Amino acid sequence: MPDRAPQPVDRQLPTDEARDLISLVRDIAQHEIAPKAAEEEDAGRFPRDVFTLLSRSGLLGLPYDSEYGGGDQPYEVYLQVLEELAAARLTVGLGLSVHSLATYGLAAYGTKEQRAEHLPAILGGGLLGAYALSEPASGSDAASLRTKAVREGDEWVITGTKSWITHGGIADFYTVMARTGEEGPRGITAFLVPGDAEGLSAAAPEKKMGLKGSPTAQVHLDGVRVPDTRRLGEEGQGFTIALAALDSGRLGIAACAIGLAQAALDEAVAYATGRRQFGRPIADFQGLRFMLADMATQIEAGRSLYLTAARLRDAGRPFARQAAMAKMFCTDAAMKVTTDAVQVLGGYGYTADFPVERYLREAKVLQIVEGTNQIQRMVIARHVAGPETR
Repeated sequence: MPDRAPQPVDRQLPTDEARDLISLVRDIAQHEIAPKAAEEEDAGRFPRDVFTLLSRSGLLGLPYDSEYGGGDQPYEVYLQVLEELAAARLTVGLGLSVHSLATYGLAAYGTKEQRAEHLPAILGGGLLGAYALSEPASGSDAASLRTKAVREGDEWVITGTKSWITHGGIADFYTVMARTGEEGPRGITAFLVPGDAEGLSAAAPEKKMGLKGSPTAQVHLDGVRVPDTRRLGEEGQGFTIALAALDSGRLGIAACAIGLAQAALDEAVAYATGRRQFGRPIADFQGLRFMLADMATQIEAGRSLYLTAARLRDAGRPFARQAAMAKMFCTDAAMKVTTDAVQVLGGYGYTADFPVERYLREAKVLQIVEGTNQIQRMVIARHVAGPETR
């Protein structure tokens, strides 16, 4: 079967700097990430060395202020970087997205002193972050979280358990949402908690269907003490911070989903044009050609949707509705495209000899993380039809 290398995505980028950035990312993806992806995912190894390389290359702080070591890149560019990385290995693309999510509260709501103290190491000093909102009994209903933070002088004492934490147990810092006041969203405050804080520990990583190289674990906080200087925003502002971070984070998930789908399409096209049956390539058969056409259309539509939302964000305009649409559509598209890629490869697609079976397993979680797609539909409906009547 001839080797048919996938063609790079023809991207619309706003500047020459952005084009150079994408070229750098493609080089890292091709030479440092993709060659080891299958082996490391199968072994469940987290590629910390890759994240160190991304940090040294300035890629962990792309959408943040250069005053603190960020890249000053618009979301339109940052998300396309995520897509390229996710196409090489979802663990890497998703990991960068989660790191950016964990950084958001400090960058957007931290004081100037907090940003100056912590952001340089987070954006370019090799640190890795985690975002701690969900709990065992409060997933989609995040406002009902039970982790508590009690004020003792100039410190807060945090006690509780967070669940489904990407980078749980290996993160250098956690953005933690904890209850400091009344029930409901107004009683939640955000804190920047060091990964090595006394009383912070992680359970064994969850045994997952896919993304085995990305550790997901419960994180326990047993009387963890943090100074008030690590409180982000005002007391009671934590839920607002959490939702604002998630609006941007959902765009990151959308971009990762399209990267994964693009990788699946590339693999399907390479196989279909090289595999011969009945004396000709199977890509000549109309039924399969139409399937490839539908896969490509889903990817292009998803890419356009997340870029539209990103451009609204970059312009300072409301984008929450479009972010929910992008997250829902792109992750549903990734599930459909990866399923079809397995079908194109037939029996080979069901084996670990080809990467499409891994892509299919990885796509599923994208419909769940950072707000299930059912939650996204609720968000979209509220924008379209107004809040539910009771």
